[in-house]
Amino acid sequence: MPEDRPKKSRELSNAYEMFILVLTLLSLAIMVMLVVPMSDATHKALSVYDNVICFVFLGDFVLRLRRAPTKRQYFIGGRGWLDLIGSIPSFGLFPVGALLRLARLSRLARVMRLLSGQKKKEITADVLAHRGQYAAFITIMAAAVVLVVASIVVLAFESGSANANISTGGDALWWAIVTLTTVGYGDKFPMSTGGRITAIFVMFMGVGIIGALASILASFLVAPTEPEPAEEPAQSSSESPVGPSTALSADLSPELHDELRAIRAELEALRKTLGQRDAGP
Repeated sequence: MPEDRPKKSRELSNAYEMFILVLTLLSLAIMVMLVVPMSDATHKALSVYDNVICFVFLGDFVLRLRRAPTKRQYFIGGRGWLDLIGSIPSFGLFPVGALLRLARLSRLARVMRLLSGQKKKEITADVLAHRGQYAAFITIMAAAVVLVVASIVVLAFESGSANANISTGGDALWWAIVTLTTVGYGDKFPMSTGGRITAIFVMFMGVGIIGALASILASFLVAPTEPEPAEEPAQSSSESPVGPSTALSADLSPELHDELRAIRAELEALRKTLGQRDAGP
C-alpha cells in the first residue's frame, strides 16, 4: 500500500541490526574487562577500543534519529536518549564513564527484540535476498572482533614476559593487523607460549577473512552475466504452411528468386517425366 512505503524505506536492514548487536556485545565485554585487574597497557588498549566503538554508536544514533518518523518518537519513546548516553566517549577522563556504558543494554534489548519478532522464514528470505550485505557485515565484524580480541589477549600474555617486544596497545594492534593479513613483517612477534598460540589462531582466521574479502570485492567488480535468450523451437511443416525453402528465400534478392522458381519448375518437369516413364509398359 502507498502508506507503508515511507515507513519501509526508513527501516534498517537486518544485516545492519546484527552488526550493531555483535558490536554491542563486544562493547559490553570490553566494559567488563575494564573492571578486571590487568596491566596498565591492557587497560589503555581497552579504553581506546571502547572510544572507537563509541564513535560508531554515535553514528548509529544519528542515523536512527534521521530515519525516525519523528525525532521525539525515537528520542523519548524509543529510548534514544539511552543510546546517546551510552555513546559518549570518555577518553579515560570521566570516572563515571563505565556507569554510562550500562545504557548500552537498552540498544541490546531493542535489537534483540526486533530480530526475535521476525519469523525464521522471513530472516532466511532476507539473508538470501541481501546475501551481499550479510557477507560484507559479517566479514568486517569478524575482522574487528579478531583484531580486538587478539591484540588484548597477546598483550595480556606478553606483559608477563621479561624479554617481550609487544609492550603497548599500539604494538599489539600492529602485530594483530600484520598477522591477520598474513603479511608477517617480523618486527613484532610474541615470545610467550600463550602469545604464540594466539598467533596461530589469528593466522588461521586471517586466511579465511582475507579470502572472504577478496570474494566480496570480486563480486562487486565483476558484472553479473545475463542469461542467454531461449532458442525458439523450429516449426514443423505440418504446423506452418511456410516451408524451409520459403523461409530461406525470404532473405534473397529478386534475381535469386527467379532462379529458384526456374529450378523448381525444372524439378517438377523432371519428376513428371520420371513418373510417366515408371508408369509405362
